[in-house]
Amino acid sequence: MPTSYDVLIIGSGQAGNPLAVAFAKAGRTVALVEENHLGGSCINYGCSPTKALLASAERAHHIRTAQEFGIAGGEPEVDFRAVIARKDGIIHHSRKGVRQNLTEENTGITVLHGHAAFTAPRTVQVQLVGGSSQEIKAPLVFINTGTRAALPELAGLADVPYMTTTELLDLQELPEHLLILGGGYIGMEFGQMFRRFGSKVTIIESGAHLLEHEDADVCQAMQEMLEAEGIEFVLGAEAHHVSRNAEGILTLSAHTRTGERRLRGSHLLVATGRVPNSDKLGLDTIGVKTDEKGYIQVNSRLQTAAKGVYALGDVHGGPQFTHISYDDYRVVRDALLHRKSRSARQRPLPYTVFTDPQLGRIGLSEDQARKQGIAYRVGKMPVRTIGRARETGRTTGFWKVLVDAQDRIIGAAILGAEGGEIMTMFQLVMMGKLKYQQLQNMVIAHPTWAEGLNNVFTKLEAPTA
Repeated sequence: MPTSYDVLIIGSGQAGNPLAVAFAKAGRTVALVEENHLGGSCINYGCSPTKALLASAERAHHIRTAQEFGIAGGEPEVDFRAVIARKDGIIHHSRKGVRQNLTEENTGITVLHGHAAFTAPRTVQVQLVGGSSQEIKAPLVFINTGTRAALPELAGLADVPYMTTTELLDLQELPEHLLILGGGYIGMEFGQMFRRFGSKVTIIESGAHLLEHEDADVCQAMQEMLEAEGIEFVLGAEAHHVSRNAEGILTLSAHTRTGERRLRGSHLLVATGRVPNSDKLGLDTIGVKTDEKGYIQVNSRLQTAAKGVYALGDVHGGPQFTHISYDDYRVVRDALLHRKSRSARQRPLPYTVFTDPQLGRIGLSEDQARKQGIAYRVGKMPVRTIGRARETGRTTGFWKVLVDAQDRIIGAAILGAEGGEIMTMFQLVMMGKLKYQQLQNMVIAHPTWAEGLNNVFTKLEAPTA
């Protein structure tokens, strides 16, 4: 006989975990099934480990550039195993905290380790780690299984020891020359990270520029910033074959605008996107629909086509960020436990690329504003004009803010020191529907990064054709 619960959650991600706790506190019995580590991608192979490694890389960069500040420095000696061990310690601490929260701090939650697949409406068979199985039924089911690395159709890839970010995070030896296939956010962060650790880095991107969702000036500035640190970019490159010789050297062959390129390196990171973990859930059994890429289709309340079944987080497509997954939890929690309905499609999309300096983005880009036919003016200010930038030596980048016909901010791209934090200031301004003149005339403590809020609007101009 199947075991019955009030709530079944498949996947221990940034939406599933807090939802399990919320239902348990409301007196519901909850079963949470996780196939891998508790905590989902953010804790285990996404945000936390990546940012921990970036912090170590930044320290190495500080040592390397210390002489610019009058401090004796030089080339840092990187103990890469110690860098990885520090990252592992942070992950293990986070995993322990998640497990304690789910199994000790909140009663009513049963954690099962195994793979779940639907066998009937709101019924799953869980193949448990260890070999046994268990059937579970629940009137409410939430799918929070996330995504995995997408692999391109590249001849020879199956025959070489390529890595995704998951494997790269556990590498014990520093690559001599890291080839990164993919010029998106992941490629930028890992590229700068390993360059600062001391690896040679080449980033290969099929598009004409990096970061496909950003304006051309942002992409160009990002590329120049990373090139200044010694990263090589090969853009407009169609990779078609990869091989490995007897000495262990990898060769990636690509058609480019300037002819055939054969790029050689010691390691290959494949960072060409993500695919949803939806293909082994038995969704056809219960009539849950997916799109052509396998993402689960949901309505504005995150409901699937099957009664009582919801999809949360990256598995339903759209922006793949931890904070969006967490907001999915809030949308469902409020609807089911607090009777407060809110659309999952009507919300801001802030995000940060954690290069150094960061890129913080909120609202519309110029490209998006043009496509939507929105009249706007743009204020653009080099970071070097801010007093704090000159004093700290962090002068790279620019701020760009879009203002509509009503003098309200509709978007911002902050490429510069503390870009994510400054972007959040603009997000608060947008939520409060303040006019830009209120920022221009606001008294701001000196010398802070925030003083740029006074000055970025000095020269608002119509967009160039």
